[in-house]
Amino acid sequence: MDQRGTPSRPAASGAGFVHTPVRGARLAWTEAGCGPPVIWAHGLTSRAYAQEEAGLFDWTPLESGHRLIRYDARGHGLSSGGADPAEYTWPQLAEDLLGLLDAVVPGEPVAGVGASMGAATLLYAALADPDRFGRLVLVTPPTMWATRAEQSAGRLAAADFAERSGRAALEAIAGGMPSSALAGVAGAAPPIEVSDALLPSVLRGAAHSDAPAATDLARIGVPTLVLSWTGDPGHPVGSGEALVRCLPDAVLYVAGTPRELAGWPDLVRRFLA
Repeated sequence: MDQRGTPSRPAASGAGFVHTPVRGARLAWTEAGCGPPVIWAHGLTSRAYAQEEAGLFDWTPLESGHRLIRYDARGHGLSSGGADPAEYTWPQLAEDLLGLLDAVVPGEPVAGVGASMGAATLLYAALADPDRFGRLVLVTPPTMWATRAEQSAGRLAAADFAERSGRAALEAIAGGMPSSALAGVAGAAPPIEVSDALLPSVLRGAAHSDAPAATDLARIGVPTLVLSWTGDPGHPVGSGEALVRCLPDAVLYVAGTPRELAGWPDLVRRFLA
């Protein structure tokens, strides 16, 4: 059990987590492999290994040639956080990511791989520190701009429900992952890895977030791989297409079947190599 009453689960690799103070929070992180550093940023209400354990992704192939750093975002998993929703907006999470890199791999260029909230976090981090990242991999980028309002309203409603009824009740009514690329994947909807106390704030922070403006995205010149899957309104292919239009050096791959999704780890490995 962690300090906030959230059930703690061991990392899939068996590695222990280290807690590093970053901007008033204690961020939990672990690493595997050796080589140039790569940081993995998970999605909303998840934690470092949860999406891999659920069968959504598998980043272990990266460990053969990289030092892969996985961490729990502020308020998620084993990391601490406060009650102010502003702490969980994407630009603030980006400052956390950069602070963690300064502590763990000071001065080193890194590659970033992030899903959904983690993808948005990487975009803001790359804008805040353009020289930090050598390559970016944006996995299932979330709703943005014109499609964001409906998603934000849903996040606010979920926050109100969680405040009244708790995490378990919200988890019980949450739908499964809708993409056809996830057909047959057991446990495709990872559990909520945020405490009852912080969950409303985390959801409200997400509701008040949006992607950087197109003119800002045009300033991110590093090679970028964008990975989208079909049939998911919370992570529409249109977001991936919009990013590729705005980013100067980006390519998009779309998965619509489990076989195409299974090719993502090797695609990312080759892109980072």
